[in-house]
Amino acid sequence: QLQLVESGGDLVQPGTSLTLSCTASSGTLDVYGIGWFRQAPGKEREAVSCISSLDHNTKYADSVKDRFTISRDNTKNTVYLQMNNLKPEDSAIYYCAADWGPERVCQFRRGLYEYWGQGTQVTVSS
Repeated sequence: QLQLVESGGDLVQPGTSLTLSCTASSGTLDVYGIGWFRQAPGKEREAVSCISSLDHNTKYADSVKDRFTISRDNTKNTVYLQMNNLKPEDSAIYYCAADWGPERVCQFRRGLYEYWGQGTQVTVSS
C-alpha cells in the first residue's frame, strides 16, 4: 500500500516562495499520477495541480497558474510543488494524492485518487 508524506509547509509572508514535497514512505510513485489539493477552513478541498505518470504532463488550477510549478523526481520517489508569489488566499492545508495508472493526462477529480497524505499547513500572512 502506498503511503504519502507531505512536507515543507510553513508560515510565510506574501510574495515569498515555498516548495512542498510529497514522498512515498512505502511503495513507488512512478506508476501514479500525483495531484496536489488544498483545503482552507470552511471551504471544499480543491485541486491545485497534478502531474501524470507518463510524460510528466502537468495541469494547474487557474488560481495558481504561472505561480506554481509541479515536478517529479522518480529517482527520489518525490513530487514537488514550487509555489512562488504566495498570496494570503493560498493559505490552506495542502495534500498530495496518488492515482494509479500509466496515463499521459492527469485529472483533478478527487474520486480518482486512491491514496492521500496527511497534509502540510501553508499559511501566508504578513
